[in-house]
Amino acid sequence: MLTEVTQMNTLEFERLQAKTPEQRFLRALEHDFQYAPKVAQAILEEAQACLLGTPTALRPGQLRVILTRYAAGHGHALRDTPSAEVVWTVDAGLEDRQVLQRHGRTALRHVRIQRLLDEALAQDAVAAQEDLAQVLHVSLRTIKRDCAALEACGIYLPTRGNLRGIGRGQTHKAQIVGRWLRGETYDQIERHTRHSVAAIQRYIQTFARVVHLHQQGFAETQVALLLNVGVPLVREYLAVAQRETAPECRQRLTEQLERLGCAGAPKKGAR
Repeated sequence: MLTEVTQMNTLEFERLQAKTPEQRFLRALEHDFQYAPKVAQAILEEAQACLLGTPTALRPGQLRVILTRYAAGHGHALRDTPSAEVVWTVDAGLEDRQVLQRHGRTALRHVRIQRLLDEALAQDAVAAQEDLAQVLHVSLRTIKRDCAALEACGIYLPTRGNLRGIGRGQTHKAQIVGRWLRGETYDQIERHTRHSVAAIQRYIQTFARVVHLHQQGFAETQVALLLNVGVPLVREYLAVAQRETAPECRQRLTEQLERLGCAGAPKKGAR
């Protein structure tokens, strides 16, 4: 009796499964377009990934966008350019509210522009100014004006347009870390850069951990994986550490490593 029930449940499941949109799509690929079943299944999975996105849950304030891949190059029509799905933090919650309260809407937009560009790079993508205007709900003219103001302050913005040039400048995170190494307080950096104190502390802590892991013998790619940051940021932080060699800079870094409990940690491969 149990076997009969099991068989009935199996048949019922198969009938219901045959009525799903996925099965309808597969039948169309196999019968109308003459694709092999495995090829049809691969096309279905790729279509689901492109149209529905990845199943990873978004935090409040985040959204998924489609951007150009970092290594896509230039000179191709947009429809022929490789793209990637990226998670952008448009609203960082308390950090953004603090910037808004202390410095106003323009400063908040400047902070968001820098954050979004960094997040794109960390996910192997690059954004154009048009992408920023769309998600921040402002005109392209406003974004161009904001970018010009930030670049006038010496902040490098890794937009798709800027990446067409040779080399890259120093991003705001590296500049903030450099200011801190040279003796500026969190409050002073916050006044100069308009970033929240919480964000500044996070940049400095990540910088210290990058340096520590590198000193322990981990490769740049391994450091990026362990800290969940992009390889370009790891390289930039290491460049700052190599450049800021004054005794007072070294002392600040050593003190930060001690606060984070990094001093005396075993090296990679040690037992």
